[in-house]
Formats: sequence, structure tokens, C-alpha cells
Amino acid sequence: MSSDAHGATTLPASSGLKQPYHLVDPSPWPLLGSLGGGLTVLGIILAAHYGSYITLVIGVLVILGVMFFWWRDVLKESRTAGMHTPIVRIGLRYGMTLFIASEVMFFAGFFWAYFHFALFPEHVLGVENPTWPPAGIHTFDPWHLPFLNTMILLLSGTTITWAHHSLLAGDRKGLITGLALTVALGLTFTTFQAIEYSEAPFHFSGGGIYPSVFFLATGFHGFHVIVGTCFLIVCLLRAMNGQFTPQRHFGFEAAAWYWHFVDVVWLFLFICIYWWGAGVIVGE
Repeated sequence: MSSDAHGATTLPASSGLKQPYHLVDPSPWPLLGSLGGGLTVLGIILAAHYGSYITLVIGVLVILGVMFFWWRDVLKESRTAGMHTPIVRIGLRYGMTLFIASEVMFFAGFFWAYFHFALFPEHVLGVENPTWPPAGIHTFDPWHLPFLNTMILLLSGTTITWAHHSLLAGDRKGLITGLALTVALGLTFTTFQAIEYSEAPFHFSGGGIYPSVFFLATGFHGFHVIVGTCFLIVCLLRAMNGQFTPQRHFGFEAAAWYWHFVDVVWLFLFICIYWWGAGVIVGE
């Protein structure tokens, strides 16, 4: 893109476009995505009330398929000359910013639930002597696996930043190395969290209010780590194929934003739930 003598924005002749905005071609993905979302919600209801998981599985598979093919089309557009103009890239940045803001609201709800019962344990029904954590609940030692996972995520924040700076400096080797290390750290975090869950002295089903808010908050974050790791794996493959340049790499930036968001949320989880909210430690 460039400007003429009057300051108006012009586009490359090869782009075939007359304006800098992105008018999407007809696509089946929005309709199929809505169908998948509806099937997933219906499947959750059927699974909860009737124990039937068929609809839920179909809905999730439809959503995963739409995600794959829709994002594949976006990647193709990004490599088409003249498609992702500066105005379009600004729109993509706004979209990712608003998406992360919506995720913040998710976690705000989980923290609200946790602090509501932690600060006012008398609101827990059926408890004669309200305390938090509730009587009989043994919590994790915050300085064992939770602290190790905290160090892993903080380290991953430095490796993704290293990869970003390498990209801006044109250091392809540093970019690939930093991304590979970040992916490895994300997988390590997920492994340790799975080990932690397997050793949990309480259970989500029938365990009461503490297991409910604990597994919802930490499990939802764990899901975000898995999604972020997949995001970074795609970026790693694209980096290995030379699809990022110092000037055009929003896909990588979006992944880095998301990963830093995951890091910050975990710091709040560690401080508020594992450390501040610790009760009788397992094994004591």
C-alpha cells in the first residue's frame, strides 16, 4: 500500500482490490460453526441428563473441523499479496484483543466464585462450622508441583519473548529455537498438571464446593495451556517453512499475546488458590 499526491491510500495493481478493506468471500464455516456450537450445547444437556454423549462428540468434532479449515483459509489469505492490508491487520489485532478480553471475563467469574465462598464460607449450604477450605479438605502444597509449574510458565514467557525478538532481528534460528522451547515447556506444564490431578485428595464429582471451584478454575486454565500450545506448534511449523518476516508476523504475535495471558492468569491462580487459599496440606 502507498499514498498518492493527495494523500489517498492506493493498493498494488496485482492485488485486484479497489479498497483496503477485507470483504470475505462466501464461506460455509460461520454456518457450520454455529451448527457445531448448537450441537455441543445440546450434547452437554443430553450427557448431563441422559448419559448420551453422541451429540456432544459430533458437536465437538464439527467445531474442531471448522476451526481447522477456517484458520487454514485465513493463513492462505495472509500469503496472498494484497489481501492482508494494514487496515485488515489492525482489524485482526482488535479481534484478538477483544477475544483475550472475553477470556479475562471467564476467569473473573471463576475467581468471583472462589473468593465469594473463601471470604464468606457461611454461604456454603449444609455446613455447621463454616471454614475455608471446608473441613475435611486437604489442599496441595503450593511449593511443590504448583510452584514448579509456576516456574515453568514464567520460563516459557521468556522463551516466547526471545523468539519474538529473534524474529524482529531476522534471526530465524533463534525464532525456531525459542518457539520449540516454549512448546516443550507448555507440554511439560500440562504433564505436571495431569500428575497433580491424579494425586488430588478430592474429586470434582460429589466433592463439594471447593473441588468444584478448584477444578473449574485450574482446569479451564489447563485447557487454555493446551490450546496455546497447539497455537504455538502451528507457529513453529510456519516459522520452519519461512512464513514469518520481521514485517509480517501477526499470527506469531497473536500466539505470543495469548501465551502471556495464560502466564498471567496462572500467577493469579497460584497466589490466590494454591498459596493464599491453602488449608491443611496433603500428608500433614
